[in-house]
Amino acid sequence: MSELDPAEIFRQEASELMEQLETSLLDLEQSPQNQALIDSAFRALHTIKGSGAMFGFDRVAAFIHGFETAFDQIRKGRTQATQELIKVALDAKDHIRHLIETPDQADEATGRRILAELASVTEPTGHEVVSPPAAQSASSSAESADAAWRLGIAFDSDILINGSNPLLMFDELRGLGSCDLVAEWENIPPLEDLNPQKMYLTWNAQLTMSHPIEVLQDVFMFVLDDMRLDVESLAGPAEQIPAVVASEHPAAKKPEAGSEAPQAPEATSAVRAAPKETATIRVPAERLDEMMDRVGELVIAQARLTQLVTGKDEAIKSVAEDIARLTSGLREAVMGIRMVPIGSLFVRFRRLLHDLSQDLNKEIRLVTVGDDTEMDKTMIERLADPLVHVIRNSADHGLEDTAARVAAGKSATGQITIVARHAGAEVLLSISDDGRGLDARRIRQKAEESGLIQPGAALSDSELYPLIFAPGFSTAKEVSALSGRGVGMDVVKKTIEAMRGTVDIATAPNKGTTITFHLPLTLAIIEGLLVRVADSRYVIPLTAVEECVELSETENTRSQGRSFLNIRGDLIPFLRLRELFGETGTPDVYQKVVIVSTGESRVGLVVDQIIGSHQTVIKSLSKLHADVNTFSGATILGDGAVALILDIIQIVALAQTIETRHKAAQLELASC
Repeated sequence: MSELDPAEIFRQEASELMEQLETSLLDLEQSPQNQALIDSAFRALHTIKGSGAMFGFDRVAAFIHGFETAFDQIRKGRTQATQELIKVALDAKDHIRHLIETPDQADEATGRRILAELASVTEPTGHEVVSPPAAQSASSSAESADAAWRLGIAFDSDILINGSNPLLMFDELRGLGSCDLVAEWENIPPLEDLNPQKMYLTWNAQLTMSHPIEVLQDVFMFVLDDMRLDVESLAGPAEQIPAVVASEHPAAKKPEAGSEAPQAPEATSAVRAAPKETATIRVPAERLDEMMDRVGELVIAQARLTQLVTGKDEAIKSVAEDIARLTSGLREAVMGIRMVPIGSLFVRFRRLLHDLSQDLNKEIRLVTVGDDTEMDKTMIERLADPLVHVIRNSADHGLEDTAARVAAGKSATGQITIVARHAGAEVLLSISDDGRGLDARRIRQKAEESGLIQPGAALSDSELYPLIFAPGFSTAKEVSALSGRGVGMDVVKKTIEAMRGTVDIATAPNKGTTITFHLPLTLAIIEGLLVRVADSRYVIPLTAVEECVELSETENTRSQGRSFLNIRGDLIPFLRLRELFGETGTPDVYQKVVIVSTGESRVGLVVDQIIGSHQTVIKSLSKLHADVNTFSGATILGDGAVALILDIIQIVALAQTIETRHKAAQLELASC
């Protein structure tokens, strides 16, 4: 088994901490006096710095040390978290990421410039920043006068083996104020018994500082669970000392023989870390993908077993049913492991909109709903780019500038809302803005200029709006760094359709625009409807199926060019898959029609037989079949045969194209 790369472990942990840091900084911009946010940002910085020094990322530790020095002015209440400070702090966070991920490309001059800017914007204002009443009431977080403390420090004997360096912690301790450290030697064994990798020393310290006592948690945060830290006040009544639960550790100084263990005085306390969170295991994504592949093969093998035991002994059938049940449970469990909250994707867009707000000189607020909605991790990864394109377009084209919004009677701050929710086996993801809405007249003009539609073509507004997804289409009057080249929205549509999803648009003048993605939960295993057309079998994704009806003899004998079904008063066009796939032979006497839908479009698919539901393990088609749009993949059936999976979006689009051609032919005949 290969060993884990410590540097890679640090990079993964640092990535999560930097997301926490970015979130805290963005929240701090809205609540500049929130002490909890200040502490959260500082803890993230401190943890990255300590881990970086431990794993050899010295440039990271050195830069963050300067970052902490400047940011500490906020913790002490000597300056406030202004928008200018948050901007520089976010730049510093980006520089830390470069130092970790691409150290060879990180510019030292850039780091020095950022630290200089941080020092400038955190320059003390000459008076203490007044904290809100809630913060003032918490004595443990408030700034206090110089106080003297006696510390008893005993580390775990394996602290050196675990990679921690007590000297670095002592340097931080001295940075808090005046600190006198005295080492205790009595626990050191004779030379022949001494292990150089073990820690035998303990320390007593006298510390005078103006910081609250909780800062000691930051100094020893990496080893608090494996040490003893006794804290005793040297001045003031006992009630001024925070009440913290004492921690036990074998390295603590033991009482002399024959004496009872001394009781901790009222004025003595110990600092201890917060309780550990639920244990988790970090697993590479590739292993999850491999596990899903194995489960897919198991599903196929189980389907084959079910088919083979038909008509066999009841005992064998019972075993096959148990295997089917266990396979189904394993499939659900593995898919559950791959599911992650979509909120992990939403947090990226807060920074995006923060920067867009400054670039566009617009006030923009981001609101997210349904952050805990879960999707397959692969889906979330592929959603990032489409969402970035839509959000940038909403901010640039959709939202008006401040003056225009105020003139229109709106709030000066524009709002972009992202909503995620489950709808059956789908996830609906909507991106809305409260801007000016789409301009149908402008879209028609650009479409006619681009040759997308004929001049004067009779199209409703709802038919014009989807044209914004056409390649090269843009209504921007000028090309900017953000938009105007028409290479964004067509990519959005192609990406969503490649994920077997659809895109809807809803807009209202001066109210805003909403773009909704209809997406499957996963791309790995789906529930499908297995059908037969001639001698071939196909799978229709069950999420697209509305109902199944029998094709009556009357409907079947109608013209092959224009075929409609009357479903409860609605005329629905249908396609004969035999004709579409070029199948020969005589169709079944009683053919069936599977009504499928995508968005607001519905179409019927005529098949010879509906076999039933089928757990479908999706296999991608080869590059040789990249131009085959009618199928989204293939699957292996229980008997080893291959069944193609229909791409419903492309099928519906094909039906609409056939209908459009038929209308054009009728108009041409009528004009003759």
